[in-house]
Formats: sequence, structure tokens, C-alpha cells
Amino acid sequence: MQPLRVSAISFLNTAPLLWDFEHDAPRPEFHLDYTVPSACAEQLRTGAADVGIIPVAAYHAIPDLVVIPEVAIATKRTVRSIVLVSKVPIDEIRNVAADTSSRTSVLLAQLLFRKWHGGDREFISMAPDLSAMLAKCDAALLIGDPALTISRSQYLVYDLAEEWHRLTAKPFVFAFWAVRREAVAQAPADLARIFQQSRDHGLEPANLQQLGREWAPRVGLSEAEVVSYLTANIDYSLDAENLEALEYFSRTAEESGLLAERRPFEFLGQRVPANRS
Repeated sequence: MQPLRVSAISFLNTAPLLWDFEHDAPRPEFHLDYTVPSACAEQLRTGAADVGIIPVAAYHAIPDLVVIPEVAIATKRTVRSIVLVSKVPIDEIRNVAADTSSRTSVLLAQLLFRKWHGGDREFISMAPDLSAMLAKCDAALLIGDPALTISRSQYLVYDLAEEWHRLTAKPFVFAFWAVRREAVAQAPADLARIFQQSRDHGLEPANLQQLGREWAPRVGLSEAEVVSYLTANIDYSLDAENLEALEYFSRTAEESGLLAERRPFEFLGQRVPANRS
């Protein structure tokens, strides 16, 4: 049997999710490939991957995906790694240079502007180079590790999840594991548990300390800051509160005209048709 092709993300916030795959004995039933969130989604869409960590927004555009339950990259309030860096107050922003590595982050920013901050802004896709982004636009949308070391004394920095929570009183879910439906038949019967258990092991105190040692020099933070980010800012659950927020975000984006089509969230283990045309 061919190994399942897993598309993973090379950001700090995914490190606990990948603990068993990166620190345990090699798993011949899986083959990992690393990329950015939007590329993970594209690999699932084209069939280049069987399992991937995908932005929530991408799920709605790709048919025949099911979500691995109970695991997510979310935040209850402040995320730190999805930020709008601006030269002017948020209501004065006219255009945004957007790092399009994550479709959900761009959609969230667009929704915040359209619904709560006076209307649409121009979004311009750019590589995540802050100086170049701010030379061209009033603000820059940065995601992932580069956002963690932005100077908050030099710029106005808006944490998008914190802004979402201020306006809605809800947490925010950025991404989750998704599986192509046709790959489920060849997957291990305990596929969901394999990914849930990897997350659980990654969040064990001793393993978090090891992640701190491994990632601190990569992202330019102290070991303590890495552990704090992974425990205080990122929430790795899909609990009832996060599920309700996930539905609310998708529904609100659709009602605001920013999401062309909203698919029901289907989870691995549910009885769903084998294929849909």
C-alpha cells in the first residue's frame, strides 16, 4: 500500500501537531511534504496530497474533503502570528499588501473591513517582505513566524484574532487537518486518533520545552516565548466553542459576499457518501 501523502506547514504553530511524525520512529504509512497553508490546500485540490493542514476558507472551495475531528489551529483571543502592520490607524487604511500564504487570514481581514471598519479596501498580493509591503501600501498583512517579531513600537500592529474577538466575543479557527474522501479507504482505521495523539504528545510539558529549544533560534524568540506562544496564544482544539465560531465565521463571510459557497463541515467518521459529483 502506498503511504498517505501529508501536506504540512513549516510554521512554529504546527510544531505540536507534528510531534509524532517528526520526533517518533519513522511512520512508513505517511510521507510528509512541507509548504505554506494555501499551497497545502492546492495540493489537496489537485490530488497531490491525501491529508493536509488547510486554511478554513479553502475547505469551502474544495469538494470531497472531510475534517479530522478535535484538532485545529485556533485561538481563544490573541494569536500574535496573524497581524495587520500599519502606518496609519485601521480606519484610515486604504490598501493592504497581503501575504497570501493563508486564504483564511486574508478573508478575515476583508471581513473585518467590510463589516466593521467602513467598507472594502484594496488588497495587493505581495511576498512577505515588510519593508517592501509598507513602501507600496498603507498596511501589510503578515502571517506565521515573521509576524511574531514585528516591532510594536515602530508600527501600529493589529492582531486580527484579537480584533475579531473584540467585535464578536468569539474565538477564531484558522486551520485544521483535512482528508480527501477517496483517500479514507486506504487510510489506517485510526487515522483521526493518530493525528489527535500526535497533537497530545506535542503539548506534553517536556516536549514543549524541547520545541522551545528547537524553534527559538529559527524564529528569533526566546525558548520561554516559544512555549508561551504555543500554550497561551494557540489553541489546538475543535471544542464546542471553536466549532460554533467556525460556523459563525463561515456564515458571516458568505452573508457578506466574501465566500462564494459555504459547504457544511463534514468530519472523519461521519457517514457520508463515498463520492459527489
